[in-house]
Amino acid sequence: MTVQVKVSDIQKQLEKMTATGADQSQALDLLKTLRDLPMDLDILSSTRIGMTVNQLRKGSEDKEVITLAKSLIKKWKKYLPDGDGKSSPTSNSTSSKTGEVRKSNGDSDGESAPAKKAKIEKEPPKPASNPFPSSKAITSFPAVSTTDAVRLKCRELLMNAIRGDGSLPDGTNDCDFLAEQLEEHIFKEFNNTEMKYKNRIRSRVANLKDTKNPNLRLNFLVGEISPLRMAKMTAEEMASDELKSLRTQFVKEAINDAQLATNQGTKTDLLKCGKCGKRDCTYNQLQTRSSDEPMTTFVLCNACGNRWKFC
Repeated sequence: MTVQVKVSDIQKQLEKMTATGADQSQALDLLKTLRDLPMDLDILSSTRIGMTVNQLRKGSEDKEVITLAKSLIKKWKKYLPDGDGKSSPTSNSTSSKTGEVRKSNGDSDGESAPAKKAKIEKEPPKPASNPFPSSKAITSFPAVSTTDAVRLKCRELLMNAIRGDGSLPDGTNDCDFLAEQLEEHIFKEFNNTEMKYKNRIRSRVANLKDTKNPNLRLNFLVGEISPLRMAKMTAEEMASDELKSLRTQFVKEAINDAQLATNQGTKTDLLKCGKCGKRDCTYNQLQTRSSDEPMTTFVLCNACGNRWKFC
């Protein structure tokens, strides 16, 4: 098994531990294994292990894990080119070997060894891909299509809400991709990161995290709800089936009360109030069910305000 495969396997295990409430008992052993593995810039870039370790550091409460994670990140940063033009240890060794080869072949093109050496020193170092973000604060979300700090933070919040407790059903889409697409559609609607944009993000995060409405998150993960539709859904559309049923019931009751208030009804002394015992009542009859069913009688006691109905 190559070093890159080992690092990739460890990265997947550590990524599962970054979820809220995940078991991190094996995190320290995995970090120690990473410490002993020989690293280079290609492995860091392809596996993105640096971002995973940093995210684990932010979410862990174990002091040993935090300390070791900081040490690894500091160690791996040495493989990156510095801002003042100094290259990483790997780049330096490569340049040194190149210089030796050119020195040995200095007489072939007519230039002396000192001239060759001066020419090599003047050459700028080759740019290398950076597995860490350029900002001082390393974010746990990869900057794919934006460098705006607010948008990156919103993507991270959405990603954590979509991922939930870390248990994902089979056939789900990538959480990072869904979070990026959802945030992109919301940003396109407002074209800024002001209050309306932030409120829309908060409502998506709250509804996706709602434990009483797990179907919304599952439908979004499996593609039943697209990122574009999720970005535009109202609070009523995102509500759980139970809440939708309650809202429908409240609407029906409100309609019935409004109809009773509009139609004054018929006064009668044939009906007796079960609360106060008086026979001063007003009743209305409405067709609330199908046409072949009897009408429903709504009764109001004029004395105490008690209401009841019967068919």
